Amino acid sequence: MSTNRSSKINILSSVHSVHRPSPSQNALLRGLDAAEFRHLFSKLELVNCLLGDVLYEPGRQLQHAYFPTTSIVSLHYVTESGSSTETVGVGNDGVVGISHFLSDNNFSGSAVIQTSGYAYRLDRHSFKAEFHRSDVMRRLLLLYTQSLATQIFQTAACNRHHSIEQQLCRWLLCTLDRSSSTELKMTQEFLGSILGVRREGITQAAGDLQRAGIISYRRGHISVLDRAKLESHSCECYGVVKTEINRLLRCNC
Repeated sequence: MSTNRSSKINILSSVHSVHRPSPSQNALLRGLDAAEFRHLFSKLELVNCLLGDVLYEPGRQLQHAYFPTTSIVSLHYVTESGSSTETVGVGNDGVVGISHFLSDNNFSGSAVIQTSGYAYRLDRHSFKAEFHRSDVMRRLLLLYTQSLATQIFQTAACNRHHSIEQQLCRWLLCTLDRSSSTELKMTQEFLGSILGVRREGITQAAGDLQRAGIISYRRGHISVLDRAKLESHSCECYGVVKTEINRLLRCNC
């Protein structure tokens, strides 16, 4: 997927406390007990992530793990020709950078900001050390990794067996779950790269949903008008993934 933004991320050291997002807005950080949270807090850096910012690129060594609070990150597999398809999205439900504790810090895909917002980042050495030191953190990260695997498998099945309209509905629902707004800033080109389909297919699917009164679409913006109808037009993949994620979250209770 092409982007005209560099991989430089704006580190924020002086956000007014009224507007400063809390690390507890991220489900994994919120899952830590008070003692673990206090231990980790001083190591976290707040960063401002803008639409199109590249966190990771193929073959590059990862330097940080990112815990989104209000931003959403799209993880893509990139082919040799440069084309890409989203494998999974990460928002306030998770973390970007599980390869820090699974492998050698190299990432085979790309991680691009899909929705502007904030995230807390942790340097790779501290992240890996916390995984090995803290039983609570390790359990949370392994449960989240399991949920990621479910999402990736389900996305692969969805892309193979379901219509572009169903795929678009699934993706919109997953994005809404990670967003505080019903309006999404998204171009047809970007949606096409996420779903791995031609722009014309996105145009047709979005047009059909708009005519059905489910969404309102204007250049670069999608507003969801009727979530219930959106769910009824989606395939079973959204429900399967949501049920599994909720089950895994309950495992941590």
